[in-house]
Amino acid sequence: MDKVIDYYLFANSPYTYLGHRRFGDLAHAAGATIRVRPVDAARIFPISGGLPLAKRAPQRQAYRLVELKRWRDCLGLALNIQPRFFPVAADAASRLIISALEVSEASAFEMTGRVLAAVWTEERNIADEATLIAIANEAGQRGSALLERSKSADIQARYDAFTEEAIQRQVFGAPTYFYRDEPFWGQDRLDFLQRALAR
Repeated sequence: MDKVIDYYLFANSPYTYLGHRRFGDLAHAAGATIRVRPVDAARIFPISGGLPLAKRAPQRQAYRLVELKRWRDCLGLALNIQPRFFPVAADAASRLIISALEVSEASAFEMTGRVLAAVWTEERNIADEATLIAIANEAGQRGSALLERSKSADIQARYDAFTEEAIQRQVFGAPTYFYRDEPFWGQDRLDFLQRALAR
């Protein structure tokens, strides 16, 4: 049976960023195919008990920063725990990633990594069109054309469909990885995913 992992992500999520490269490496090592699925947190949170960062209790907001620093140091990754452009709307970046899917899954995975790094290491605004064009150009794509494509009704329809699919599969946060209908929520569950791939 082919190994296929569905990768549900928020394009502005720090934990998606923290797990992105490790996830790609372990999937590659296992010979698994990744299906990139950007989804809309603003639709998922209200029906799953999640809250946007600004609406979380102060204790939770404070502990989040402790955890981000802890994971950054543990993984040895660059990470601004309070980046200049966060919170930031992720819809335009999500649609850009979906447009890259029309090139290939690998292109969409790379674009995802570049978008996440733009927020969490590069102090860039992924809600800004010029920034998205630049990110796409850096990925070897025709940035202006890809951004224009991302504004089309059918790309929005795919974004909506991915989000609805995530809702139906009871996704409540990101990243969530699905392998053979088993969910693994959070980059801190990658060890469990790796074990499942090895079975």
